Amino acid sequence: MAAASDGWAGMGWDWTDADDIRRRLDQGADPESWNGSRPLHRAAVFGSPEAVTELARRVADVDALENGVTALWEAVLSRKPANARALAAGADPWRPSLGGWSPGRLSLAGPTPELFAVPEGVSLSDTERAAAQEAHRLTTALGEFYYDGTGLACVAGIDAAEAVRRLQATPVVDGELLDVLNELLEDPYAYDMDESLHIVGVTSVPGGCVVTQPWGYAPQMPGVLARLSAGTVCYGLYANPKSGNQGSIARHGTIEGSDLHPGGGPDENDTSEQVLASYLYQHDAVAYACAFAGLRPTDRRAVTGPPDVWVELPRRDYWSH
Repeated sequence: MAAASDGWAGMGWDWTDADDIRRRLDQGADPESWNGSRPLHRAAVFGSPEAVTELARRVADVDALENGVTALWEAVLSRKPANARALAAGADPWRPSLGGWSPGRLSLAGPTPELFAVPEGVSLSDTERAAAQEAHRLTTALGEFYYDGTGLACVAGIDAAEAVRRLQATPVVDGELLDVLNELLEDPYAYDMDESLHIVGVTSVPGGCVVTQPWGYAPQMPGVLARLSAGTVCYGLYANPKSGNQGSIARHGTIEGSDLHPGGGPDENDTSEQVLASYLYQHDAVAYACAFAGLRPTDRRAVTGPPDVWVELPRRDYWSH
């Protein structure tokens, strides 16, 4: 919540009430500062077009930066086209921002490419256009589903059989372990994590394979990722119900990235390709992980099951690998 001194006391996530915002501004609320942040940037993401218009006409510079980006960038990134149009009356859609992208060019890769009048010579490259088309196909194929608590390893260039071989895993086909698996699928959280962590599913998809565990983080353990990524690359994801999505990158048997945030927004130092991927797969960590590894699943079965095969991992230390 904002301090009373800036006139925004009590303002939280909802910036849609233009009349309330107008009243506060008329009574002396600071159009340039909300609890140390810029009100226009908040309204661009969490407000209405009317609220954005009211704030935009009160600020000294509608293209002022916060964390390196303008309010218009935030509206485009958040896929709030009406707010972006309200800002475009005074803001510059073609001002370069993160990764060299402008808000206007970034919008060409999203669901509203007609958002701004495009200057001559401005367009997406063939590679960028293909990435946007694949993102639309992939997110549509996966659809929306609940995946909190799920662990994944998306592996490029190998199929399920090769993944099982690399993990030295044993297929679950019959016996006591099959009974355990069936009980796990009925209520995975009835088991202690230590007892269920060694069972994972493996599924071939176009472009590679997916190792999944709907109830735990096993596929993202360093020892699993290192074995799977020999001669290739894989992206590990654990959708931690407590702290959010956690990502890892393994390449040629080495962990080269950890504590990543797939599905989050782009960072100030991201490359052009990273900014585009963050925009295309914002709030969709599973699709981001698949896309990073170049996987092209046609549905979400590889994530939610049933997999091609359930396997038991050997009991070993997968953290120091």
